[in-house]
Amino acid sequence: MLGGRALAASDPTSGRRLIFDEQFRTIDWTIWEAGRKATTFDPGFYGNSAFARSTGEEGFNPYAIVDDDATANGKALQISAKYIGRQMSVPHYYGNGDPQKQWISGNLQTARGDGTILKGWRTGYFETRMIFPKHPLTWPAFWLMNGRSILFPKTSIEIDVVEQKGFEPTNYGAYLHEWGQPGERHAEVGVRTPVDMTTQYCRYGMLVTESECRPYFEREPVIDPASGRPTVWPIGRAAEIKANNDLFWPLVTLALRADVPYPDPLLPEHMETSMRVDYVKVYA
Repeated sequence: MLGGRALAASDPTSGRRLIFDEQFRTIDWTIWEAGRKATTFDPGFYGNSAFARSTGEEGFNPYAIVDDDATANGKALQISAKYIGRQMSVPHYYGNGDPQKQWISGNLQTARGDGTILKGWRTGYFETRMIFPKHPLTWPAFWLMNGRSILFPKTSIEIDVVEQKGFEPTNYGAYLHEWGQPGERHAEVGVRTPVDMTTQYCRYGMLVTESECRPYFEREPVIDPASGRPTVWPIGRAAEIKANNDLFWPLVTLALRADVPYPDPLLPEHMETSMRVDYVKVYA
């Protein structure tokens, strides 16, 4: 019984109700915006790939709903990355003419570049269930940005629930970035997983309160290796968020890393790959 109570106490959904339940039976384009990251201060692309709009780019559409018996409803969102390998013409993309950057991949988000927040929440437990690709370049992520980061980026907040490298199947990172001055600060934790994240679905979560955030893996607190205790990151700009009635909006992204050696040669089996998302949920 003590063990049962301890488990219940650590479960971040305990005592909270489900307020957003995206199970990806379809891609609801009234909720999700596809393409470059909603921003006004940079191109909205990062890494070695261009994020496609909902209709695709260069003849390739990376977004699909596929059958998958490993998900709750038998369907999954699949986001793919494909090497195009020729001159591209993706608007505002810096890599159209660079052979190492001539990739198309995907990014879905619940905000638009004009500052519209389609779905957002100030606090809650944000969770996804995903399976990642095994690949020398892939950089999948589930992350949150604050609403004001779009039009007022001088100070912005980024909460990375999970960032994973396709060549590290049992390790991922979670991060808090408070960008810009005054008060820029960063926190991170590396998470060793007991399973291969490229061979099975896993749950990745972040509990965001008025003043702090806490990462979770499979609904268990991520332990800070320095203290041996659950990881807790204070949000330095909590008062600013409250004063502006700001919200956090989620992104689901398959990017490609640009800070690792490019494969030489790029093997045929690495020219197209994909990740899958069972769901995105928010509890409050």
